[in-house]
Amino acid sequence: MKSLQSEIMRFILRSTRDREDSLDLFQETWLRAYRAYPTLRSPGGLRPWVFSIAANLCRNRARDRMRRARVIVSDGRDAELEAERFLPHAQSSPDGVIGLRRALAALPGKQGKALMMRKFGGMEYAEIATALKCSPQSARASVYQALKKLKASQ
Repeated sequence: MKSLQSEIMRFILRSTRDREDSLDLFQETWLRAYRAYPTLRSPGGLRPWVFSIAANLCRNRARDRMRRARVIVSDGRDAELEAERFLPHAQSSPDGVIGLRRALAALPGKQGKALMMRKFGGMEYAEIATALKCSPQSARASVYQALKKLKASQ
């Protein structure tokens, strides 16, 4: 269980790129898992089920942030562009890491999540498929497409 907790935390941290958000989402993931555990009917088991909870929470948080970021700043610029200047990793990380993070963030949702689960989470395609509610072939294709797009962006 300790290993699963650290995997979930790494996944959420890489998804949000924000320590405070990741801590909140980590707690919310386990709270939701605890509440729903009596009704667990996941054919893939506990691990992909908890990853799907975490992925859904990360997706919801990103969507909420995008909604808030679309507010127009008084001088006519998008707040989204303004917010990029204040990202904590943008000022302290090497250019390569920043480029990778931007490239990962630019991937479509399912592809980005599948790639992170596979490469950073070490999950099998069947587990990724369960977490993302798709077939293992679709999970494999999502990882392949994500890697192809990352290579093309370099």
